[in-house]
Amino acid sequence: MPVKIGTIDLGAFPLLLAPMEDVSDPPFRYVCKQNGADLMYTEFISSEGLIRDAAKSLQKLDIFEYERPIGIQIFGSNIESMREATVIATKAGPDLIDINYGCPVKNVACRGAGASLLQDIDRMVAMTKAVVESTHLPVTVKTRLGWDDNTKNVFEVAERLQDVGIKALTIHGRTRAQMYKGSADWSMIRDIKRNPFIEIPIFGNGDVDSVEKAANWRMEYEVDGIMIGRAAIGYPWIFREIKHFFATGEHLAGPTIAERIENCLTHLQKSIEWKGEKTGIFEMRRHYSNYFKGLHDFKEFRMRLVTSDSQNTIIEILEEVKEKYETEMA
Repeated sequence: MPVKIGTIDLGAFPLLLAPMEDVSDPPFRYVCKQNGADLMYTEFISSEGLIRDAAKSLQKLDIFEYERPIGIQIFGSNIESMREATVIATKAGPDLIDINYGCPVKNVACRGAGASLLQDIDRMVAMTKAVVESTHLPVTVKTRLGWDDNTKNVFEVAERLQDVGIKALTIHGRTRAQMYKGSADWSMIRDIKRNPFIEIPIFGNGDVDSVEKAANWRMEYEVDGIMIGRAAIGYPWIFREIKHFFATGEHLAGPTIAERIENCLTHLQKSIEWKGEKTGIFEMRRHYSNYFKGLHDFKEFRMRLVTSDSQNTIIEILEEVKEKYETEMA
């Protein structure tokens, strides 16, 4: 049976790319899509920023046909602002709207947005209802288990948000108090999936960083799909490797040096096409160490890559990387 969000068919067991601030931009989404991500989201976008026409927020609305299906994720603390932001985001033409009720960082959660709504379920429900009523698109939600260990209320959240019309729910298996520390606990996610009143797809998120975890947790926690975040940074191949394992039961060989270089160059090219050479090169700098993680003596190359402001120079450096490590690994 295919998993569906509204009329969007995601296949039998979709792999989702998590929305990550300063990471999930169109160039990054491109390489993840090429490697098998089934559903992706924009970086989260401030509802207040959209309403004020803030340039950074508006640029995050950029989506491309090759990304579909794609969701725009919004967050905010004011219900009326979220309603207005939903209208603006809908006009950008995504396939769905997602609400962030999971972000734990202070400048979001301490302003009454993101995970802080887990402290006021009535307000969360009212906000969600306003968003659902403001768009013709399916609305989904990403959240956490609760605010802290004493208030793990996601079971109630799931039922009440389904009642006001959301079409899917992604649950990160940590509380807000945990931030990204400790281990994600997926047992409550399974409890929600087993709830006979829940009819919408339930996706699990948190700590999936290997083929084995994806396969084991798919069976153990009975989710409809898995959302992957940090493990895809610098390693978009995780999507194809998991899919290959699901299909064959066999491990796909990891990317060669040539593939790492090719993927990195594609990412760079897309970044430059999207933001122009200067900004595109600058924003790519955060990715080099991830693409080449595990290569010994890479520090010198990384320093040259992150200090270069010329596309041609970067291409030349990556050619050197290819020659050095292909020879050593042959």
